[in-house]
Amino acid sequence: MSDSSSPQPQPQPNKPGGTGRYTRSDSGALVLCGARLADGRTVDVRLGGGRIEAVGTAGSLAPQGARVDLAGYLLLPAPAEPHAHCDTALTADSDGPASGSPEDVQRRTTEAALLQLGHGATASRSHVRIGDVQGLRSLEAVLQARRSLRGLADLAAVAVPRVLTGVAGADGLAMLRDAMKMGASVIGGCPDLDPDPAGYVETVLELAGEHGCPVDLHTDGDDPARLARFAAMSGGLRPGVALGPCAGMARMPRSVAARVAEQLAAADVAVVCLPQGDCTGLERYGSRVSRPAPVRLLRAAGVRVAAGSGALRDVANPVGRGDPLEAAYLLASLGEATPEAAYETVSSAARATLGLPEVRVEAGFPAELLAVRGERIAGVLSLAYSRIVIHRGRVVARTSAVREYCDSAAEVALELPRQSQR
Repeated sequence: MSDSSSPQPQPQPNKPGGTGRYTRSDSGALVLCGARLADGRTVDVRLGGGRIEAVGTAGSLAPQGARVDLAGYLLLPAPAEPHAHCDTALTADSDGPASGSPEDVQRRTTEAALLQLGHGATASRSHVRIGDVQGLRSLEAVLQARRSLRGLADLAAVAVPRVLTGVAGADGLAMLRDAMKMGASVIGGCPDLDPDPAGYVETVLELAGEHGCPVDLHTDGDDPARLARFAAMSGGLRPGVALGPCAGMARMPRSVAARVAEQLAAADVAVVCLPQGDCTGLERYGSRVSRPAPVRLLRAAGVRVAAGSGALRDVANPVGRGDPLEAAYLLASLGEATPEAAYETVSSAARATLGLPEVRVEAGFPAELLAVRGERIAGVLSLAYSRIVIHRGRVVARTSAVREYCDSAAEVALELPRQSQR
């Protein structure tokens, strides 16, 4: 999925003046100057070879390479998108059924991945329906988009068959095997939609064991007995099992949900919640908008909880943004997590769920970073407009926002701050 030798796009210089200014250099190194960290320190960070080479106090690192002025920005580990449907993204405005041609699917997937990248997600996992009239064409188009995105963002494809049990499931199983040979890196699906949910999960886990790949299943999670059985069946599978969005757990009695959470934690099953609502993978629940999975309860039980954006302007959510920071904002605003814990669900927890290495703003860690204008995590979740995204040690996306007010007596009297143009 990743290829460090792939050609890398050159970041474009920003307009003179103001923070976030980029200065070119012939050296391959990149120095981030004057960035604020979550712990309150202001530091310089030197990147090289796709990793963080050094972190020092502001002004302590000699500018040996290109420089980015991050005064006024909070520097964080980059988020990842653990649950996307890029192949169906951006179809909400279609007059009729969305085109399923490989060209259109590839275009939508690429555009959706770039939108997510602009928000900060340098890696994403996209669920792709296989079978029906599309066969493997949508998956092939997503894999082609993945190849075209190398150097900008990492995209993993999840093969999602409809039915896997009984006579009707034979074709789905054969197609799932072909999907893995083509390059899908995760096995997914929706057991809730199969006549035999337990049999569906058993088939998926067996095939995942053969290929040594992760499993990521859609379920509403409103049946505690079924969730308990899923957990018992999944325990011990490596490299891991994720369930989501599990919004049905929020409708269970708290004592029942707590017991299920303990079972999921014991089986090391991760939960990927969707604070923005349901997604196209859950056809029966697509019109229902409810609270997300009980994140606070799950985390208290020891479950790793990641938050995804889910639908991005498709039939399940015509106004979805594909923004990890919005997912974190919603969890914090609903009281399911502190702002810091909410950001962890879209960064460290999301990366762990995707099987990606941990990121810290420390020497030796991967240079997968997001700089957001602001001073504290709560503030950037509230007003995260200006962002600089770094993937493999290079600036790959930049969003700048400038707000201006007309001259007024109030501005002069109160000495209100003015955001400089850049």
